[in-house]
Amino acid sequence: MRDSLSPRAKVGIYGLLCLLSIPFVFPTWWMVTSSFKPIAEIFVFPPALVPRAIDPSSYSKVFELQPFAQQYFNSAYIAAIVTLGTIAVASLAGYAFARIRFPGQNLLFMFVLLGLLIPAEVTIVPLFRFFLKLDLINTHWPLILVPIFGAPSVFATFVMRQFFISLPVELEDAARIDGLGRVRIFWYIALPLARPALAAVAIFTFLHSWNLYLEPIVFLSSTEKFTLPQALTQFVDAYGGPMWNVQLAAATLTAFPVLVVFVIAQRHFIEGLAHTGLKG
Repeated sequence: MRDSLSPRAKVGIYGLLCLLSIPFVFPTWWMVTSSFKPIAEIFVFPPALVPRAIDPSSYSKVFELQPFAQQYFNSAYIAAIVTLGTIAVASLAGYAFARIRFPGQNLLFMFVLLGLLIPAEVTIVPLFRFFLKLDLINTHWPLILVPIFGAPSVFATFVMRQFFISLPVELEDAARIDGLGRVRIFWYIALPLARPALAAVAIFTFLHSWNLYLEPIVFLSSTEKFTLPQALTQFVDAYGGPMWNVQLAAATLTAFPVLVVFVIAQRHFIEGLAHTGLKG
């Protein structure tokens, strides 16, 4: 296939792909370059692809106007805990639904999947009253517990179940002959083979937690406890107007780690989706 394409055809294909990528790349490029522009230059038409004069002062203002370093740490450690917790819950539940036979197994799994159909807006008021009773409002516990046991974990469970179903049963039969029990089979056989699916689940979960917005604005009220999506709305001037260059600088700092992680892990991400039967 690769040898059948002429050099001219290859140039044409890559040129078409570059052209199609413009609508996806340009907003990110505009965000990064505009963070170095003065406000008056941000909305000029046609938009300037490169700032006329680079002004990095907006990045220093990000940390002066808000406790942005603390907010960055809040998002990072919450996303890390949620990712690890979701992987633990989803891998165990996915393996159980895939390998352990019990009455009503498929019915229970369908009931679990119903959690994907319930919007977060429907459950936010009951959850607020629940955590209010536990005196956990204005803490990070709701942002950790709700995703681990909520819809993101349901989707992760589905991904892990699909992967474990695709594993040959003969591997487990051979392990049983060697004397391994169910727990050791899961830990030493199934889980190491599930690395592609675990990578896909980790990326999905991390992105969801990192970008979470509704729950933080409901559960958090102290600036020091804010996460990044909530903090991005706080960069306003004395009249309540947005400080565009500072907001864009904060958005760039927020998006950059996610882009780096996705670029590094995209091979595992695609491989994980392919093994779970979710590829389009």
